[in-house]
This record gives sequence, C-alpha cells and structure tokens, in this order.
Amino acid sequence: PGALSAGIDGLWLALGLGVILGALGFALTPLVVGWFGAAGDVSLGAVSYLAISWWGLPGMLLVIAATGLMRGLQDTRTPLWIALGGFSANAALNAVLIYGLGLGLTGSALGTVFAQWAMAAVFLAIVMREARTHRVSLTPGMLGISAAVRSGSWLFVRTLSLRVALIATVVVATGLGTRELAAWHIVFTIFSLLALALDALAIAAQALVGHGLGSGDVQTVRQTTSTLMAWGFMGGGMLAILTGLLSPVLPFVMTSDGPLREVLLVVLILLALTLPLSGFVFVLDGVLIGAGDGKYLALTGVLNVLMFAPFLWLASITQWEVSGVNLGGLLMLEAAFGVSYIGARALTLGLRARGERWMVTGESR
Repeated sequence: PGALSAGIDGLWLALGLGVILGALGFALTPLVVGWFGAAGDVSLGAVSYLAISWWGLPGMLLVIAATGLMRGLQDTRTPLWIALGGFSANAALNAVLIYGLGLGLTGSALGTVFAQWAMAAVFLAIVMREARTHRVSLTPGMLGISAAVRSGSWLFVRTLSLRVALIATVVVATGLGTRELAAWHIVFTIFSLLALALDALAIAAQALVGHGLGSGDVQTVRQTTSTLMAWGFMGGGMLAILTGLLSPVLPFVMTSDGPLREVLLVVLILLALTLPLSGFVFVLDGVLIGAGDGKYLALTGVLNVLMFAPFLWLASITQWEVSGVNLGGLLMLEAAFGVSYIGARALTLGLRARGERWMVTGESR
C-alpha cells in the first residue's frame, strides 16, 4: 500500500508537470524552433508537428510515471505489453493518417498523441484497480508529492543533461545542412531503437539493485552489477554485429535519397562500433538509478555535457563532402556523440561503480 500510494502521488506530479510543460511548449514552439536556424520548410514542419505533439505530453509523462511504479513493484511484464500495444497502435495510426489520409507530419503527430493517451488510460485503469484492492486513496497527498519532487529532482537534472546533449547534436546537424539533418535523424532513430533494446538491461538493473539494497544484500548487488555489465558489453556487441551486417541495407529502407544512402553506410558502421560501450553505460546508469544515486548522476551528467561540447564544435566546423553531403561533419558528429559523450559517461559511471559509496542499504538513502 505504501508503494502504491507513493506511485499515485508520482502520477499526480507527472500530470501536473505535463500540463505546465505542455502549455509552455505550445506557446514557445515557434521561438524555440527558430533557434535551430533550419531551412524555412523544415522549421514550418517542426512547428506544425510540435503544435499537436504537446497535447500528448501529459499522457506520456503519466505513462513514464506509471511504468516506474510497475517496475518498482517488480512488474516489468505489464509495461511491456502496454508498450507493445501502444506503439503498434501508433504505427497503425501513422500508416492510416500519414499515407491513407495524406496528413503527413500532422498525421504523425496525431497518431502519437492518440497512442500516448491510450497507453496512459490503460495504466490508470490498472492503478485504480490495484488501489481499490489494497484500499489506497487515489487523491494526491502533498507530503507524497513533495517526497517525489525531492527524490526526482536530481534525476530530473540528470535526464535534462541527457536531453541537452541530444538536442545539441540536432542543432549541429541542422547547421551542417538539410540533407545532413535528415541523415542524422536516420542515424539517431536507429540508435534510439538499439538503445531501447539495451535499456532493457538498465531496467533490470534498476529493479534488481533497488530490491537488493533495500533488503541489505550487498553481495548479491555486487554480483548482479558485474553480471549485467558483462551482458551490457555482450548485448552491445551483438547489436554492433547486426548493425554492421545490415548497414548496406538500412539506408535503402530509411530513405529514397541517393546521396544520403551513399554516406549513411559509413556513418552506420561507425555507429555500430560504439554500441558495446553504450551497452556498458546503459547498464551502469540503471544500476545507479536503482541505488538511488541521483545526485551523482546529476552532477556528472552536467560534467559529461561540458566534456562533450568541444567535440560538438569540431563537428560543426568539419567539412568533407561526398556527393554533395558533408560526410566529414556527420562522421565527426557520430564520433562526438558515440565516442566522446558516451565515453565520458562510461568514465564517470565506471569510476562510481568501482567503489561502494553508492551501495546504501535500507528502505531509503
């Protein structure tokens, strides 16, 4: 009951943040998009897409909070099935709205918003059922919300640093040119797909490490961490081999633009080489989140971005064109992200994991 109550307070916090951030995003979209300095048609498409997407933000934050609640209760299957259903519905809606009705980017945004709120509705129905079963109130508690804010504030900074790093790559790619921006979007979409696969190990780490430290079993936590680190490297290695083998095919699946297909092959091979290190990073990130080590993750997250910045600058000034596309800039951008930024995270996370200061036992830190 206590865990459910804390999770419900987190859901209320997620809803409130979603409404506030959604309203701010909706109002500031033209201004923020203008900062990227993209071509007119690219900016117009971004504004059209975001104007609709912001309406799904409260639903998506509810989904994220409810997923965290389920993971905390050691239930990783329910979020899996809801995610599969939601993303399948999203794909189907996109096919109908984008191609069937010819709505383009607007259709993509609408499909995503519908899917996000549908997933949120299913999660909320499950939480309400559990609350009735365990006689837990659905009303928000200020003490619980305050506790959620305190425990989540460091993780908010950590996540914000991650998003800053990702947005910075888009800013640099936009400065390289429209074709280069399209190429980077393809590369990063493939990376995101692979990252979500590797992130399964981080989710396991969160649940197992949190449970182990909560019960005071430090030895099992250390063994679990070592096992998951090995799995992270191996999982990243297997995905690296798969990506390398598919790199000649993926450009033909992702775009009909001839010059982009030509340069994507090389960039995807470089992406593949960085995946084992990414698997290691994702696992340790999950380990420290499960341990409640949010302050360290937040502070080193800011440090990692600062270490990343000079390499982003190098990418922005690199010029080596192939078939009219700045392949040199794209390769440097992938190296900046996949080697320097992921490498900086591997360094700071690895140093922390080697010690024992993060292994605080008991119900709370």
